[in-house]
Amino acid sequence: MQQPQEESKQIIRTGNISLILDSYEDIFSDFDPRPYPERAMSDDFITECKKVAREKTKKEGIELRLLIPKDKRNKNEEVKIKKRLKEYFTKNFHEKQKARKKEKNSGMIWLMAGATLITLAAYLYGKEGILFNFLMVLLEPSGWFSAWTGLDKIFAGILNKQTDLEFYKAMSKIEVFFQEY
Repeated sequence: MQQPQEESKQIIRTGNISLILDSYEDIFSDFDPRPYPERAMSDDFITECKKVAREKTKKEGIELRLLIPKDKRNKNEEVKIKKRLKEYFTKNFHEKQKARKKEKNSGMIWLMAGATLITLAAYLYGKEGILFNFLMVLLEPSGWFSAWTGLDKIFAGILNKQTDLEFYKAMSKIEVFFQEY
């Protein structure tokens, strides 16, 4: 028979993501008095999940093993907590996905506006008169600014949000297990 400490090490080693908790309260915000099914997640818990899951979320079928002291386990509460975690990660995945799509659409609008302004400036190129010169000075830089802003939103904006999107996507499919230590 394995020693309790060796058994604990084995559990941590075999789990894809393992976190040791002092109680179920470590998962939830200290400032939210609602019951587990409605309670807000702890920022510390989510941050730790992100740290541990950084490399492991690229795999399919990962597990989140939450290790809790034997004397503090409550199977009924665990069912509620598992459901709450699943809802939280799924909701955040959909929100991040929607934000990404919105950012991409916004970028396309900026890019099209920039292209339109640059086209107008090109059409006015070579025309004589102070009004045409004024419009050229106004349209050309604003067109380039709009086009570059659109490209930034499409590519750089999406890349910045990609890690959170991948994390929540993987975590929305995760299997949660409670084990005692």
